[in-house]
Amino acid sequence: MQLFHTLRELRAFLDCQAGKRIGFVPTMGNLHAGHCELVRQAKSRVDIVVVSIFVNPLQFSANEDFGSYPRTLQADCDQLRAVGADIVFAPAVEALYPDFNGQDLQQQVIVQPPPLADILCGASRPGHFAGVATVVTKLFHMVQPDLAVFGKKDYQQLMVIRALVRQLNFGIEIVGVDTKRELSGLAMSSRNGYLSPEQKTQAAQLYAQLQQLRTALESGRRDYELLCQEAASALKQLGWQVDYVEIRAQQDLSLPGPDQTELVVLAAAKLGNTRLIDNCEVNL
Repeated sequence: MQLFHTLRELRAFLDCQAGKRIGFVPTMGNLHAGHCELVRQAKSRVDIVVVSIFVNPLQFSANEDFGSYPRTLQADCDQLRAVGADIVFAPAVEALYPDFNGQDLQQQVIVQPPPLADILCGASRPGHFAGVATVVTKLFHMVQPDLAVFGKKDYQQLMVIRALVRQLNFGIEIVGVDTKRELSGLAMSSRNGYLSPEQKTQAAQLYAQLQQLRTALESGRRDYELLCQEAASALKQLGWQVDYVEIRAQQDLSLPGPDQTELVVLAAAKLGNTRLIDNCEVNL
């Protein structure tokens, strides 16, 4: 496995791989088994897998955890080597933001994501998906992959990336991979490391509520708004600070009609100071 920190090193290697299919897994590091599954899925489809590790400052707001986000490059590389990644690209901030002056990114060219980026997580994190879309565009340009793999846990992010690739004509196949979970049902996430052991046990309640919503939908209920209110109320009674619980159409995250058969139930809520997101698809 090769570790590169500069674009020159990365391109020098990849430019010698003519005719080979390149797969790409963008991450912010602090990897877990969910990330490793993304690499495995990429590995099964391509000849060379590139994994980027870059904590993107452009997608964090002033009151979020950019400074304290865990940087664990050596441990990440050990995991990636074990699952067969071929290249780790771990650039400095200056490599992604060439006008960075040590404090300010000076990034004046921003990729504007589609309107679906303004709902759900985008409503409470303004600018977040613009930061995601911009850095992913940069990384796609640098890596030039044939295929890129993203987890479905960040469902809205996956939808933004699909729109980005389609509307900017990238010609990259986007693969969405089901969420990897703990035995309790808790979605694996780098932010789970912020939870105390007691909170980690409690955190499984989020997915449990989504499963209850799925069961209600499968049993025939279509009063979407009331269902979401009930789930949010149950979480609040359990001590959560609920951002949203929503039922949306899988295709575009629009509000579904009563005859919609492909739905996704999404939620975001804080447990203590840790904001967690989760979702589950419902195919009726």
